Amino acid sequence: MKRTVFLVSFVLWCCILSFAQQNGRVATEAELDVRVRELSQQLRCLVCQNETLADSQADLAADLKRQIREQMRDGKSDKEILAFLTERYGDFVLYRPPVTWRTYALWFGPFLLLGGGLIVLFRYIKSRRDQIQEEPLSAEEHRRVAELLDAAAGKEPV
Repeated sequence: MKRTVFLVSFVLWCCILSFAQQNGRVATEAELDVRVRELSQQLRCLVCQNETLADSQADLAADLKRQIREQMRDGKSDKEILAFLTERYGDFVLYRPPVTWRTYALWFGPFLLLGGGLIVLFRYIKSRRDQIQEEPLSAEEHRRVAELLDAAAGKEPV
């Protein structure tokens, strides 16, 4: 009986150790490189604002990538790292910031301005068209136009 209990506990202990090793295994440097590259593609360089963190050559970008790598070595997930960086630097650090109530003007403001401008333009054109009154030329105006055209052509007025 003691032998069976010992054998069962030994097998359970081995399974627990194996499971702990698999879940807590340390990623290789190549895996870390790939993971850092993928995560840094989602982040904006704080210095050269139109580049991703992965593409930037700035010193701050290198420091941030190093910090991301250290956090990955510590076992943090990508979501935890993104949460840490957005808490520290704000949504600006995200290359594709989320749509929130704070960023509605940023996301939809240009379209609202364009729509408002088009409405103002169409109303202005319509009001100008209504102000123009088309009347046929009188006989005197026809004669005056003919004189001006003849003068422009170099003919003698009739």
